[in-house]
Amino acid sequence: MWKQLQIWGDSLLKGVVFDEARNRYQILRGNCVAQLKALLPYPVENNARMGCTAPEGFELLQAGETQPGGLALLEFGGNDCNLDWAAAAADPTKDHQPKTPPEVFTRTLEQCVEQVRRAGMQPMLAVPPPLHARRYFDWVTRGLDSAAVLRFLGDIEHIYRWQERYALMVCTMASKLCCPLLNLRGAFLADKGYERLLCIDGIHPNALGHALMLDAMKAVLC
Repeated sequence: MWKQLQIWGDSLLKGVVFDEARNRYQILRGNCVAQLKALLPYPVENNARMGCTAPEGFELLQAGETQPGGLALLEFGGNDCNLDWAAAAADPTKDHQPKTPPEVFTRTLEQCVEQVRRAGMQPMLAVPPPLHARRYFDWVTRGLDSAAVLRFLGDIEHIYRWQERYALMVCTMASKLCCPLLNLRGAFLADKGYERLLCIDGIHPNALGHALMLDAMKAVLC
């Protein structure tokens, strides 16, 4: 049995959802991690932060207090693959790069795993859920020239494929580094209408999505 579960990631495991009634982001009270805490026989420390990328997570991990004999769940990729949409709208002909380029992303995941192992903990990588391309496109192009952004992308579904690349990189690194995997993406894709599990922004899981993630986490951690 693990001595502790430490979570390092972004808004996904922070429990952030978009409240349409209040028109703002907030933390879902019954999010998957909050419910998981009540089920596990060992402490859970949630270090996830909204907007966190893998390089930022690595810095937090280095500064944090690790627990030998514990399990570290590392969940990154959703923010790493994000682009500067305003810049893409302003100049769709330019080769705009993501917050964390693929080679930096994989290298940083490896550094995170090495850091966790040096601390005497077991690393586990999480594959983030899929986004819904149309919803996400409509969300990130609010107030922008959406036609210009579409010219940059080529087609709206490119957003889905671009994010999928990062998910596949997580799977590849888990295999390369011999890490157990929490495949949240697979759980969502197994649902016939996974868009019902996402908020209006097309990327953050809603309450139904968190219930599904809880089931996936229980299958691996309980």
